[in-house]
Amino acid sequence: MAKRDFYEVLGVKKGADAASIKSAYRKLAMKHHPDRNPDDKKAEEKFREATEAYDVLKDDQKRAAYDQFGHRAFEGNNGGGGGGRGRGRGGGGFSGFSGGGFSDIFDDMFSDFMGGGGRGRGRGGQRQQNRRGEDLRYDLAVDLEQAFQGCSEKISVPIPSTCDACSGTGAKKGSQPKTCSTCGGHGKVRAQQGFFSMERSCPKCHGQGEIISNPCTSCGGQGRVQKNKALNVNIPQGVDTGTRIRLAGEGGAGLRGGDAGDLYIFVQVKPHELFAREGNNLFLQMPVSMFKAILGGNVDIPSLDGKMARVTLEEGTQSGHRLRLKGKGMPGLQGRGRGDMYVDIHVETPVNLSTKQKGLLKQMEQAGKNQNPESDSFVNRIKKMFGEN
Repeated sequence: MAKRDFYEVLGVKKGADAASIKSAYRKLAMKHHPDRNPDDKKAEEKFREATEAYDVLKDDQKRAAYDQFGHRAFEGNNGGGGGGRGRGRGGGGFSGFSGGGFSDIFDDMFSDFMGGGGRGRGRGGQRQQNRRGEDLRYDLAVDLEQAFQGCSEKISVPIPSTCDACSGTGAKKGSQPKTCSTCGGHGKVRAQQGFFSMERSCPKCHGQGEIISNPCTSCGGQGRVQKNKALNVNIPQGVDTGTRIRLAGEGGAGLRGGDAGDLYIFVQVKPHELFAREGNNLFLQMPVSMFKAILGGNVDIPSLDGKMARVTLEEGTQSGHRLRLKGKGMPGLQGRGRGDMYVDIHVETPVNLSTKQKGLLKQMEQAGKNQNPESDSFVNRIKKMFGEN
């Protein structure tokens, strides 16, 4: 069964703001939550579907990817979830950007049950402080020639990196974080209200499981600082606007020693002054002189491989005539074939003629009976329209 559109699932328009999306999800979550609909598989499926849609649309980066590529942006990741891995470079699947499931919205919905941040029963399990870093996006513009040939580009990206002063602990040198007394180091607490039993981030340690009483002065207790990181990005042949390149582990540093996120390079191919591109095909408007079009002959056509392609025009070539140069277009990603080049001939009318040249052209016009079949036919159709013989 085909997966439904995420906007349709939540009942919002594509341009809806974050508040509308959150409100729509909140209503659906309250209505279809499994605790409220025990043994109701249909409600459980609707709850899961709404949660998946919200997890994507609440995040600006995920939402941008979904708007452009639809469900294909998250193939292999079930639509979201932080820490997912994409499939390779270029045209592969898109890894989900960092983000929680539905716990964040229930933090808001049930915070009043906790008295605005009261104590709750700590839940067993692994501590939450070792969190994976966020995935990052970098937009890289390349020339059409670079996209044709492939290249290596040096970039500098501002990335949240592990603080050297505290080695990522967030605590000042010589001190250590202390276990949070509210959640017992689990980073989460539970609240019970009627048939709801909800888990939320600990309000005291904000889900970290630890309290830093003596924070590092370099990072302010965050364990990370912003640094510019120099990277080499290999641009494969055939990239087009929208191609995504994943650099695993080059995203934001993880919190408290967690794994780093990934960096996604979004390629944009800049417009070219001669060629237009559609897929792997190239299109060129080629001006030729009226005399060359009349008499025919050879013309040299540029190509992105740095060589000139020579073609022969037939006598009497008209404006709009299209030539096809097979295999002279863009290479496909991962070596998948090669596009063609289409050359549209534009016959140029000469300007700034001398008196002698004008006289010669008039002689040609007078002697040129039945040599302009299209214009003669057009004139005859006009005469017929007005009843002239």
